[in-house]
Amino acid sequence: MDLRILTVPGDGIGTEVTHEAVRVLERVCSRYGHQLHLTEALLGGIAIHKTGNPFPEETRKLALEADATLMGAVGLPEFDKMPPDKRPEKGLLGIRKALGVYANLRPVRTYSALIDSSPLKNHLVEGTDMIIVRELTGGIYYGTPRGITGEGTQAHAVNTMAYTYDEIARILRMAFQLARGRRKKLTSVDKSNVLECSQLWRKVVLEIAPEFPDVTLDHLLVDNCAMQLVLNPRRFDVLVTENMFGDILSDEGGVLAGSIGMLPSASLGDRRPSGAWVGLYEPVHGSAPDIAGQGKANPLGAIGSVAAMLEYSFGLKKEAAAVNAAIEQVLNSGRVTADLKPKGTPATTGEVGAAVCEAI
Repeated sequence: MDLRILTVPGDGIGTEVTHEAVRVLERVCSRYGHQLHLTEALLGGIAIHKTGNPFPEETRKLALEADATLMGAVGLPEFDKMPPDKRPEKGLLGIRKALGVYANLRPVRTYSALIDSSPLKNHLVEGTDMIIVRELTGGIYYGTPRGITGEGTQAHAVNTMAYTYDEIARILRMAFQLARGRRKKLTSVDKSNVLECSQLWRKVVLEIAPEFPDVTLDHLLVDNCAMQLVLNPRRFDVLVTENMFGDILSDEGGVLAGSIGMLPSASLGDRRPSGAWVGLYEPVHGSAPDIAGQGKANPLGAIGSVAAMLEYSFGLKKEAAAVNAAIEQVLNSGRVTADLKPKGTPATTGEVGAAVCEAI
């Protein structure tokens, strides 16, 4: 198979973890006889430095031409006081919108080798295996009106949470389909006791649920869900929620996995004629500029994102399984970065990437 992939390393440790993810991708293609065609583009802070735009038009063009996009992370402290449309994160929102990816899948799994890495008690996290499905193109991050008016004590800020029926329905159907292929349990998370958006969300859930009679459905308010994620994470199979709630809850999943550096993600849009998903793949973690360039970054979230890409955008389930098995083998070996609290000397970012390649 020909794999036309755009890489967008971004800022900070994004360049380091993307480099290792590409090494693994090259190893997979060599091992299984696929042809890999790579291009690279700018996004985020580095794009602002070089072009003045966090999402250059050339990056948009290359992303639309590629079969899939592999991204590192964006964000630099120097832009923290800039207006939202001048920050690196604007590039991330832009590429998501350009590709039309509306569903963010974040697998959260507790590997046996990492049980001691979680600050939670072992008996709570052992056996955790869920996917958090986050709606990605609606909600408060995109709603209008938004902005800050006035100065000093007269300043006033507004953000708007907004959803349409169709935006909710498409993410729910994807979540139900994922649950159907797993343990057949779906948890819908909202704040319907307070928010009208959540009241519409729950209404749509109840209307769509009969299409999937084999999937068990339950509902949780978001504050209760945040608590249950640390008290009883094994209760969850597939969890679906709106944009901001999903952003927060999926980062909480890093505690269950032992480190946020372990979490991959897949942002999916509509299916192509081939049946493969349009996809943007990235680790959940941020750009971590405080450790950039030091070889301390954990690349396993980025490498896990390669496994997701192989499965969802190319239908290469055997290859995806090989990558995930290699990750587990490396974890069991203890050859891991410092965030995973190894018993011996921590491995560098490059050493972990090399170990995964060796295990494939």
